[in-house]
Amino acid sequence: MSSATLRRLPLSGALRLGRPSDIWFKPALSVVVAIAPPSLILLALGRLDLAMYTMAGSMCALYGHNRPYAARARVLAWVVAGMVGGLAVALLMASLTTNAVVLVAVGAVMAAAQKAVCDATRLGPPANVVLTFISSASLFAPQTLGQVPGHIGLALAAGAWAWLVGMAPGLLRPHGPERRATAQALNAAAAYAATDGTGDGRATARAASAAAIHAAWQSLLAARPDRARRALEQLVVRAEVALAAPADSDPARLRAWARQLRGTGRVPRVAPPRESADELLGVDTELALRPRPLRHRLAPLAPIAARTAIGCSLAGYAALALGVGRPYWALVTAASLYQANVTLTWNRAVQRVVGNLVGVVAFAALAPLAHLHPAALVLCCLALSFGAEALMGRNYWLGSVCVTPMALLITEFARSQDPGRLMTERALDTLVGALVGFGAAVAVTNRRAGDRLEHALTTAERAREHAARLLAEPHPAPRALENTRRALAAALAELRATADAAAGEWWQRALPEERVALAEQSGHRTLAATVRRQGYVPGQDEEQARGRRRDPGRATEDIRP
Repeated sequence: MSSATLRRLPLSGALRLGRPSDIWFKPALSVVVAIAPPSLILLALGRLDLAMYTMAGSMCALYGHNRPYAARARVLAWVVAGMVGGLAVALLMASLTTNAVVLVAVGAVMAAAQKAVCDATRLGPPANVVLTFISSASLFAPQTLGQVPGHIGLALAAGAWAWLVGMAPGLLRPHGPERRATAQALNAAAAYAATDGTGDGRATARAASAAAIHAAWQSLLAARPDRARRALEQLVVRAEVALAAPADSDPARLRAWARQLRGTGRVPRVAPPRESADELLGVDTELALRPRPLRHRLAPLAPIAARTAIGCSLAGYAALALGVGRPYWALVTAASLYQANVTLTWNRAVQRVVGNLVGVVAFAALAPLAHLHPAALVLCCLALSFGAEALMGRNYWLGSVCVTPMALLITEFARSQDPGRLMTERALDTLVGALVGFGAAVAVTNRRAGDRLEHALTTAERAREHAARLLAEPHPAPRALENTRRALAAALAELRATADAAAGEWWQRALPEERVALAEQSGHRTLAATVRRQGYVPGQDEEQARGRRRDPGRATEDIRP
């Protein structure tokens, strides 16, 4: 372990608060609206003990808020199916055996599968954590085989309601997610353009801009094609221009366009740079950016899945050895830690411990209020669910301050319990899960991180070489030039993300940092040359453009590393 690796494990940095998400209130309100009706109905019927099953379906409302509504409908349906499927397996196992050793093993395997699938599909927050919490807790819920269908039916009904809640905002703002993604790309490009490509922080700003632009294209290509999407595509093209030619772009104009995308006003209309621009956004480009098959995306995640399975099982068994009655808390704590690399996993471990311990103190303050009446218990859970989603974007530990007391209160839906014992067991499970889980992350090496970086490097270098060859042609086809530019931009964004993930991983061979830097520099130069060749740069001198077409060697001269 190098000294550089040691410096990547801070304490204070992991707890630093960030800016809240632009849409923090959407998941916060959605989860409240999704939880409230089923819980209040059960309260009126005197069956609050069944609320755990309806909450499984209601929690699905947390997902998909950054996705266009056409894609969100599919994603939410799959989330509901995954949530209910995991719950069904857990309840079936709980009805067949009460052997804690077996149940912990099943929970660890399920946690690993949920982690791998969520990462491979890039589901987004809260990713696998909520799925694992529900399935792991259900493994230890008293259950008979005859009760399973009814409990699954409750979860499915609540999941259908959560699907409706997640889709409802589309009635008022049908293009909201695409507009936000485009605005983020414009703002990120403006930040990079403000550096003129030479100022301090240019590398970080360039990487952030490339990632935001790539995310915007993914959002737009997942939306239904219409006039609004076409206008947004032209704005993302302007963000790409700023990324490729920052000195020729106006940051103020980019930010003004981003501001106009807020609300429900008309999408700013940007005239295409030339008449043939309408040809450039076609089916070929959309096909080029489609993700690889799921099985190919799962293969590189085998080390992360192994970490999750081993860490969760060891954490659960350690909790059992200490006599804790709810080993799934330690299991879920371990499952929540695993991020893209060991360094990020350390940060999450610090955040989880601090947030849970503070949350235990918050539970001590809330428990007397919640015990006044079952309605007070439901209202406390609703308030905490809102607070968790409102604060999670600032930092994970801050959101955990609300999640922890909510999880403790949920255990009291069936019957009131001793607050002191709950607090002690939760604090102990948190420490055990974090310690054992992080130990598993260190012990289970991820040497595939280097292989993924090599693959991303090769892809980026080939994309650059292909673009350079195309630029050397006297008259490249406009669509071929556009597809090549988009493929190169996507390859550079993926290279930076893969390099960042590999840089925080331990116990692997030295990373080719110089080769990565060279690939990024030459790739962005080629990207700039491609943008200029397409005539996208505002105010470009037409005579200069004709000169480059007469001398294709000049186009390649500017893109040498």
